[in-house]
Amino acid sequence: MAMQCKKCQGKLEVIRSCWRVRMCCRQCGCEYQIHEVADILDEETEELLARYPSIIYD
Repeated sequence: MAMQCKKCQGKLEVIRSCWRVRMCCRQCGCEYQIHEVADILDEETEELLARYPSIIYD
């Protein structure tokens, strides 16, 4: 099951930029810091995030 946005239930995807990693909803564009959605991370997303050497919580 895909991770869902807390606002609109759209699909969340990992967005990586220079110094941070966020989750972004494809439907409404809402962005979440990783700690905001840590309780709903699925196995696939956890594996993807494990590839990054560090995650900046800003």
